[in-house]
Amino acid sequence: MNGQKQSYYINIQSNEIFRGPNEGEWDFKIEATESQVSVLERLFDRNDETDWESYFRSHIPYLEYHHQPQNREYDQRILLIYRMLFYLGDEKTRAHIRKMGILNVDSH
Repeated sequence: MNGQKQSYYINIQSNEIFRGPNEGEWDFKIEATESQVSVLERLFDRNDETDWESYFRSHIPYLEYHHQPQNREYDQRILLIYRMLFYLGDEKTRAHIRKMGILNVDSH
């Protein structure tokens, strides 16, 4: 795979990764290699699967959210996604994620 970094544009809500800023709505800009983007795509794919599992499980009233291992895994993956976006992102991306306060990152 190509080790050269390129710009990518990320839509967190829809789990989409765009190569150009005009391909769709995006929240974060990153500079990443193809292999780094592949990792991000796999994390998004797994979260999509977990979303469907949660949807079906939500129709069973006696199953609580915090007792489901899939939900903990989902939460950990979301944090990993944001951590990747922080370290691969431009300054605007890093500033936004810092402001969110979800990661333990420096304030510099």
